[in-house]
Amino acid sequence: MNHSAVCCCGKVSLVIQGQPIVKAICHCNDCKKRTGSAFGISIYVKNSQVTETQGSTSVYEVDTDVQQQRFFCTNCGTTIYWKVSNFPDLTGIAGGCFTDMDFIEPEYTISNENICSWVSLPSKLKTEITQASFQ
Repeated sequence: MNHSAVCCCGKVSLVIQGQPIVKAICHCNDCKKRTGSAFGISIYVKNSQVTETQGSTSVYEVDTDVQQQRFFCTNCGTTIYWKVSNFPDLTGIAGGCFTDMDFIEPEYTISNENICSWVSLPSKLKTEITQASFQ
């Protein structure tokens, strides 16, 4: 099954095939700044699962704990996907950009030491994510 992610203005999109490797809510300060929200929803897929990209993107690099390249729409500025140096075979995609929100239901909550005190999450979410989770 294919799933589409689209920026705010609709000029940039990508299509993935199949199920993600990881679906997580991240509370790190970096994700908060990337999204302008209390957390980010990060969907990781194998690079080969990205079957189509359309539109004009620019890229900027962030070097926090790991080096990241973030690709964003040149028209509206939405960060739609990224590459992380410690997972070269994966593409991270902004969960909020998917057109099917049920598809992105997170399985993990990570960087919980930075969770906002007013955020409540379902208890079924796993709190340990390991390198093996990305295999």
